[in-house]
Amino acid sequence: MEYLRQVDFAALAAAGNTERITNPLWNSTDGGENCGISYILTPSGTGSPAGLHTHVFDQIFYILQGVMDFEIEGQQYQAGPGGAIYFPKSVPHRNWNGGTEPTVHLNFMVPCPKPGEPVGIPVQQ
Repeated sequence: MEYLRQVDFAALAAAGNTERITNPLWNSTDGGENCGISYILTPSGTGSPAGLHTHVFDQIFYILQGVMDFEIEGQQYQAGPGGAIYFPKSVPHRNWNGGTEPTVHLNFMVPCPKPGEPVGIPVQQ
């Protein structure tokens, strides 16, 4: 088992801040059962690929860089560096980068999604 995980900064740099990049640090294929963690770069003007969606797990974002906008149960929020956002399981939400700079955040999923389990379940509007 690898106890130390590193963000692949070379892959992030190669993407050139034009597409959303997810770098899994810990997930169910690595033996994670209690928590999954990803490092995510979200360029300006982009956001959650599923749009308004839910999860079968709790989710927490911790903002490292930039500003992220959120909608949770119809209410809008905005968080910058040091902000932590909690999405309870089954609660409709979405996130996007409405700013001019890329946003970088850590994504925590508790418990860790199992292989084949949908990560985002789109909400019908």
